[in-house]
Amino acid sequence: MKYNYLWAIVLISLLYLILCSCTNKPELPDPLMAGWEGSKVCELIEDNDKVRVLRCTFAPGIGHERHYHDPHFGVTLSGSTFRITDETGTKDVDVPSNSHFYSEGTEWHEVLNVGDSTAVFLIIEPK
Repeated sequence: MKYNYLWAIVLISLLYLILCSCTNKPELPDPLMAGWEGSKVCELIEDNDKVRVLRCTFAPGIGHERHYHDPHFGVTLSGSTFRITDETGTKDVDVPSNSHFYSEGTEWHEVLNVGDSTAVFLIIEPK
């Protein structure tokens, strides 16, 4: 009887794991792993036990596939106009050069440089 109870727990646990793995929710890449049409747009320029820093470059017509962000501080070295799509919809945003921003994190978004200049960002993620 004791073994039947243990086997039931094992089978229920396995069934639960199988059902959880069948969800349609895709695993999204972080900004470093996400690219655009098979090419990288961000490079790792610092990674230590305190911080990770990325430099992301978007020429006109280049975007960043759907990805998530952990909380971070960003610096716009060179700005442009971006088409940003997230759970609220799609909007065009002018991002000025020599500006900065803070984000509590982003569940997902995708962006496309629809402007006429190359944009460069530093993304600084505390650990």
